[in-house]
Amino acid sequence: MLENIRESSQGMTAKIILGVIILTFAVAGLGSYTNSADTSVATVNGEGISQQEFNKAYQAQRNRMAQQFGDMFDTLSNDPSYMTNFRQGVINNLINERLIDQSANDLAIRVSDEQLKKTIREMPEFQVDGAFDNNRYLAIINQSGFFQSSNFRDYLRVEMTRRQLSQALVATEFNLPYQEKLQLALQNQTRDIRFATLSAKQFESEVEVSEEEVKTYYQANQIRFENKEQVKVDYIRLTVADIAKNINVSEEDVASYYQDNIANYTEEEQRRVSHILIEFTEGDSDSEEAAKLKAEAVLTRVTQGEDFAKLAEELSDDTFSGENGGDLDFLETGVMEPSFDEAAFALTTVGDTTELVKTSFGYHIIKLTEFKEQAIQSLADVKAELLIKVSNEKAQDKFYELTQEMARVSFEFPDSLEDAASEVNTTVQTSTWLTNSELSANNNAPFNDPAVLEAAFSDLVLQDNLNSDIIELNDSEALVLHLNTYQEANVKPLAEVTAQIEALLVSQKATEKAQTLMQDLLVQFKAGNDISEQLTKSYVSFTTKEKVARYSADLDQSITREAFILPHPAEGTISASTVALSNGDLALVEVQAINNVDAAATPQFTQQQTSQLAQSAYKSYVDSLRSGAEITYGKVAEPTNY
Repeated sequence: MLENIRESSQGMTAKIILGVIILTFAVAGLGSYTNSADTSVATVNGEGISQQEFNKAYQAQRNRMAQQFGDMFDTLSNDPSYMTNFRQGVINNLINERLIDQSANDLAIRVSDEQLKKTIREMPEFQVDGAFDNNRYLAIINQSGFFQSSNFRDYLRVEMTRRQLSQALVATEFNLPYQEKLQLALQNQTRDIRFATLSAKQFESEVEVSEEEVKTYYQANQIRFENKEQVKVDYIRLTVADIAKNINVSEEDVASYYQDNIANYTEEEQRRVSHILIEFTEGDSDSEEAAKLKAEAVLTRVTQGEDFAKLAEELSDDTFSGENGGDLDFLETGVMEPSFDEAAFALTTVGDTTELVKTSFGYHIIKLTEFKEQAIQSLADVKAELLIKVSNEKAQDKFYELTQEMARVSFEFPDSLEDAASEVNTTVQTSTWLTNSELSANNNAPFNDPAVLEAAFSDLVLQDNLNSDIIELNDSEALVLHLNTYQEANVKPLAEVTAQIEALLVSQKATEKAQTLMQDLLVQFKAGNDISEQLTKSYVSFTTKEKVARYSADLDQSITREAFILPHPAEGTISASTVALSNGDLALVEVQAINNVDAAATPQFTQQQTSQLAQSAYKSYVDSLRSGAEITYGKVAEPTNY
């Protein structure tokens, strides 16, 4: 049946209908482009930051946080307020980067192609046995998501430009002696403290939670008890890497590629020259005549065998090169005036000198000091590299051809992926359960990509049950999706989460009781009353610690931090407060004495202080760019709408 449909689609009538459909799509598509609204998440001085840029940065930051904090981040990501701040932080970072890029452009900060090439060649990640290895370079950047070397070069150029600007700012920062002395005194200061820790758990047995309270909490916080919508999709996938496995490259293919691109394996002949310049004022015949006479005298001394470098140092009006014996390094055509180039490139034997050469600067005597003949890498030397290149190019061409076929067939037969899979010689696979929420970063690649998730949860796939449009993830990977199974989002029933809510409410109420008691004790304590008896009733007593350092590892950091926030104790007053600990307990903290320690600054401390000041200077610079910039915020699509 499918074959009959395919044959019928080749007739004239079918072609006319198809032409009308294509024209309709073209017109509709043109209108949709011209009338589309701006979807930028922010605009910085007229430059938009796209939703796609945000999605990419958001996912990267989520992945970093998930790796750093593990299960704790999963808990944080269930808090809507936290995730709102998280998304805003990503946008602010993108705005700061855009401001830095604009500032670097205004300051004409550039990274040359030669500097970029040198940096890549010197990166240890791309070296084997201390030497740059092109195959390793291509493999690593591909693994990092840069499927074209030009993409990696563009990325690195931006990063190096930003680094130039930041280094220009931070390298000028310095640390004054009085700042160093004050900071050192604060850092080495210790404090004598005492504290009493009250556990909130001891109040849990006194707490009662009613069914009504559980229901009320459940109704007010249903988002915390949601099962997110999920989907399984069937998919077909094309990658250049898979296609390359079946590509055959002949000796003729390699030889032909080598001949067509031999310029890439050719190092042109190079000349290093020195010169002696005798200047004259252009348009002044007397000055020119005097310069010529002087230059001729110098040339005579050169031809008589006097040391060229010494003459250049003594007589050349080009004092910069003269200090180096007249050396101009290796010469490239077009840098000097044509008459200079013509004379210099006519020299072929090291040690030869020219006659007088006239330019707009004056009269030159040029000497060839080093000559490198043209060098061409042989086919045998680059054969292994060419095999990979030719294979990749053929695979890339085949990829584009098959991608078009996959798009065409999956559109013509939208109810299944089987026809498209057969056409491009691949198989239909099925994904695991996919989420399109804050946890979407946990999906396996490529289903953690925003473009894939957007297609998987689109109306075309979920509602119409049709094949998705082709998804081109990059220049070497493409997919088409079809719905397998869909599970709607739903709220867990109250019975399933009752115990969880009860435990939460009990903990909250116990903490409130502990806070009330601890606050009452603090009031009495600061009034000068003895609270030992009340503390004993709650199984608590004061613990004394002397010479506690600012970053002491012996105590809960909350206690240490509060101890160094409290004011210095003074006669007639008590320096004390309460603080919540990381385990949920509460503590009453008192500072009894301040101990100042004299210490000399070390080079490491000085460097650390300068680094902190430099970071502060950089932040101030970014803040100044923000204050003078025109920044508007757009609507950010929630991650559930990827």
